Amino acid sequence: MLYDFHAHTFHSDGVLSPIELIRRAAVLGYSAIAITDHIGLGSLERVIKEVSEDCELARSHWNILAIPGVELTHLPHEAIDEVARRAKELGAWLVVVHGETPVEPVEEGTNLAAVKSDFVDVLAHPGHITEDVVNLAARNKVFIEITTRRGHCVTNAHVAKMAGQAGALMLLNSDSHEESDLLTEQLAKDTLRQSSVSSRKFKQILEFNPLKLIQRIRRLS
Repeated sequence: MLYDFHAHTFHSDGVLSPIELIRRAAVLGYSAIAITDHIGLGSLERVIKEVSEDCELARSHWNILAIPGVELTHLPHEAIDEVARRAKELGAWLVVVHGETPVEPVEEGTNLAAVKSDFVDVLAHPGHITEDVVNLAARNKVFIEITTRRGHCVTNAHVAKMAGQAGALMLLNSDSHEESDLLTEQLAKDTLRQSSVSSRKFKQILEFNPLKLIQRIRRLS
């Protein structure tokens, strides 16, 4: 079973259309995929509407849970809670926040703003995440991402260590931008090993935590 809550299409900087990316994920054996294009306030309504229609079509014909979502990217950190709330109101089932990865100039304070928000589900590639952030993420049940994405993955071991110590919920996501980025079982396990995650935690991160997030999505959508 493969679950992936972070993927991009041609609505932002990905290559494929949403429906094609979902189809290719389904063929690879995915149980669920979230379409989470980079988004700001101006494009929120249009992208959520278009992605939602493709996800609904895919769910009605293929055996895959296609989830309409967004990735709030490079927003002023003071705006994250309000834009996340608006995204949910417009029909996004899932809100991911583009965390403070060391390979991009993300505004300081973004990680903290994400885990404070009642409308954010996943903090993606959070970089040099701090103790106060992971503790708040654990308390508010915001999922912390381990990523297979090149560049962003350089802090995976630190993220996994900090999240593990705090008892925060972790997910493994692809942050895919094209078909070759999509997860395989081997890639998922290799990434967790390289992140110094104990093999006894694999099932929790790869199966149990995704199902917890899906239960939340189904309850609120």
